[in-house]
Amino acid sequence: LTMLGLVHLWDPPRDEVPPAVAAAQAAGIRVVLITGDHPATAGAVASMVGLPATAVTTGDDLDRAVDGAVQARLRTSQVFARVRPEQKLALVEALQRSGEIVAMTGDGVNDAPALKKSDIGVAMGMRGSDVSREVADLVLLDDNFATIVGAVEEGRSIYENVQSFLRFLFSTNLSEVLLVAGGAAAAFALGMREADGGPLLPLTAAQILWINLVTDGLPALALALDRTPGVMRQPPRPPAAPLLDRPSLQFVAGAGALKALLALGLLALVPQLGYDTAAARATAFHFMAIGQLLYTYPARRSATQPLPNTVLHGAVAAGVAIQVLAAWVPVTSTLLGGAWLPWPLWLLVAGMALVSWAGAESLARIVWRAAR
Repeated sequence: LTMLGLVHLWDPPRDEVPPAVAAAQAAGIRVVLITGDHPATAGAVASMVGLPATAVTTGDDLDRAVDGAVQARLRTSQVFARVRPEQKLALVEALQRSGEIVAMTGDGVNDAPALKKSDIGVAMGMRGSDVSREVADLVLLDDNFATIVGAVEEGRSIYENVQSFLRFLFSTNLSEVLLVAGGAAAAFALGMREADGGPLLPLTAAQILWINLVTDGLPALALALDRTPGVMRQPPRPPAAPLLDRPSLQFVAGAGALKALLALGLLALVPQLGYDTAAARATAFHFMAIGQLLYTYPARRSATQPLPNTVLHGAVAAGVAIQVLAAWVPVTSTLLGGAWLPWPLWLLVAGMALVSWAGAESLARIVWRAAR
């Protein structure tokens, strides 16, 4: 991402880079100063805001540049002076041809063509002209460069939260699909049927709906409150990058398969302990629900680690409490196919849920470490 133009910053000491510019540079944003002022003025302002002003390119230099030389100037210079409006537009187009995503700031009528052409036109709300505000995509109410950097951080945090949300939902829903498909296939192969003669399914429709209602509600919403300061230390993503990248897909497939295998193992293990098929199904049901709640934590892990989320902790705890309460209340227990379990099976559910969480957490660490 390249940011053209600079709005007013605080007046730092000459050798100190303003925090907003330093944060932009750390985030992979290349800040370019373009002005119609004298080269000496442009160089002095650039040095004050932490931009290398050793090579100041003028509008006359751009006029004398041959084909391809403009891109070369953009690679070697971050300060442009005595630039006319049509040259600002040419600089934006040159950056876009080289594959850059360009955000242009401006306040005057002469900035309007470049603002319109850039990928993100940012106009000044306090001292900007009506024309610049009309053609811009965004308007800064405080005319402060730090606001742009803050918006970039907020956008990256939202992107991270959307990815966490998708990793959580896709991995847990994949485990449900694999459990139902694998359990139904095993029951058909072994000739196992319900009392009414129907096929024996590992989860009933009511149980599946309950899992999606309880576990996909509060915890999934709480993921939207994650804050990840490390996003500003990551390079920008390519515009064509998929929302679910390779590490995320690896996590979804691995964590979903792991949870389904553990649930199928419970379905096979519980009858061996002397319980009937109804208890085995209820055990798998509670494991899927509680294990799904715990999956919110490894789903949050990526190249950057978010800050602790107390709302998420509360949502997970509330979900576990609701799950246990639904098994204890006779009405909901009956609606969920006899969901109450003896305490040895509750311990088995808790242990297997912790195993699935530990496995998913380890998988998340492995895939993101390999992606670095």
